[in-house]
Amino acid sequence: MPTYVYACRACDSQYEVEQRITENSLTDCLRCEAKGTIKRVIQPVGVMFKGSGFHINDYNAKPSEAENSSSAPVTPPASAPETPTAATAPTPAPATAPTSTDSDSK
Repeated sequence: MPTYVYACRACDSQYEVEQRITENSLTDCLRCEAKGTIKRVIQPVGVMFKGSGFHINDYNAKPSEAENSSSAPVTPPASAPETPTAATAPTPAPATAPTSTDSDSK
């Protein structure tokens, strides 16, 4: 059953009353018995969203740069083997042409 907060303008008191949703709001103060001096006070809802499946938890802002630097370093995912670049590739030896000798020509 919901709990509603009422405030009286005559005696400046606030109190909570458990009422069914279908019941009418109170109009007379329960403390000073003044007629038509109380109003229902809007209260914030005491709900905490924990776990997955809630928009506030699943789609919150991305972590800031400060939070990223404090966490463990991220390694890139394994991809195709890297090809050596010109700076790291070994230079091939110059090709030598076969020389003809006198024994080959005879």
